[in-house]
Amino acid sequence: MEQNTGFLATLEGLFQTVLVDWVSAVLFFDLAFWNDAIQLPFVVVWLMLGAVFFTVRFQFVNVRAFRHGIDCVRGRYTRPGETGEITHFQALSAALSATVGLGNIAGVAVAVGVGGPGAIFWMVIAGVLGMSSKFAECTLGQKYKTIREDGHVSGGAMHYLRDGLAELGHARFGKVLAVVFAVMCIGGSFGGGNMFQSNQSFAQIASLIPMLDNTTGAILFGGALALVVGMVIVGGIKRIGEVAGYLVPVMCTIYVATGAVILLMHAGELGAGLATIVSEAFAPTAAAGGLVGAMIQGFRRAAFSNEAGTGSASIAHSAATTDEPIREGVVALLEPFVDTIVVCTMTGLVIVVTGAHLQPDVSGITMTSWAFESAFPWFKVVLGITAVLFAFSTMISWSYYGEQCWVQLFGLRSIIVYKALFLGFAWLGAIFQAQAVLDFGDLMILGMAVPNVIGVVMLSGKVRAALDDYLGRLKSGAIQPISD
Repeated sequence: MEQNTGFLATLEGLFQTVLVDWVSAVLFFDLAFWNDAIQLPFVVVWLMLGAVFFTVRFQFVNVRAFRHGIDCVRGRYTRPGETGEITHFQALSAALSATVGLGNIAGVAVAVGVGGPGAIFWMVIAGVLGMSSKFAECTLGQKYKTIREDGHVSGGAMHYLRDGLAELGHARFGKVLAVVFAVMCIGGSFGGGNMFQSNQSFAQIASLIPMLDNTTGAILFGGALALVVGMVIVGGIKRIGEVAGYLVPVMCTIYVATGAVILLMHAGELGAGLATIVSEAFAPTAAAGGLVGAMIQGFRRAAFSNEAGTGSASIAHSAATTDEPIREGVVALLEPFVDTIVVCTMTGLVIVVTGAHLQPDVSGITMTSWAFESAFPWFKVVLGITAVLFAFSTMISWSYYGEQCWVQLFGLRSIIVYKALFLGFAWLGAIFQAQAVLDFGDLMILGMAVPNVIGVVMLSGKVRAALDDYLGRLKSGAIQPISD
């Protein structure tokens, strides 16, 4: 796309300097280890430590409750009369629609391009550990949900940080964390959950239709996307859950199935590809950053993709119909599995076995496109359509996340202001250059993890007690599934 000039260039420069560079200095300052031999961004360390803590604290709930989570999604434990607005499946789909997006297509390629194929290995590890983080925060989202004056459910980190920590005698501290989270979430909804999606989907469409590859085309595309998004988000979480319930399974099935066919076509290279991923994950070489570069990129991209530890998904899961907070937590732990372990890994494997990561001057979504086109020349069209659908699904869910936080800060009557701003940013996202948008999205979404992880760690005792009680009742037969 042609470079922005005049007013847009000035606006983007302010955007980069004020909102990206300043926040980056806080969140991504490097922590030095072993005589400065290893440099790790603070937020990456923060998410890693949080995920490990939750996995150990809840005794590998990501493994032992996995099957039960699938049964809950199937509705085998749903009883009539429980409180909520959407089903377990719709809550899972809504949360997945916010995470299964262009990060799975472009983000994986970015990680491989910067950190090498070894980044895929660390992405999977981050996904497994992130399942525990997602379980904890979504359990709390259900536990501290409330009913708004308009009759709709409201829940998420801004509630459990405020109300949960107040129960522990830290009311003032909890309020501060809740406000910081809400501000970050609103920023994330405008950036990574909106502008980045609009920007990258336009880039893909512009590559398919060259006549749109200009500022006028960006303005038209952004306006059309904003209009369609607006038609859905006016219906609230019920409409979002319904749309996501249809879109997410179809998108994931088409994308994963196509990737699986490519892997079958390259069955002879699959073993070597897996060996490359594992060996480079621990390689001490400096070619692609080595062990540290692969780990940092893997965890960073996984965090941006599945958002485990950021607290965002707790907002959607709080609207699910259930009176058992733990039940929604075990449903939520399936998200990083689908998003990172299945979809992101599929993307990474296809990139490696096709050799796309070795191609010169190919990066981001074009790297993924090259990989799929090497097997299916027509896939560029399919990827373009898929990119728009992924972007659309992410945007409708993130609009709900940001809206809920907006209401906490500015009141119910101002929802229309938020929605107007959100749609405005959807339009601007197609016009702004990609790097500023990507950086801003990373910063806001990952920044949410700072207050969220603090609060969830402090409340982990409540989650552990509820988990032990629930699994005890499940094992004793006090909780029975509904007959198929």
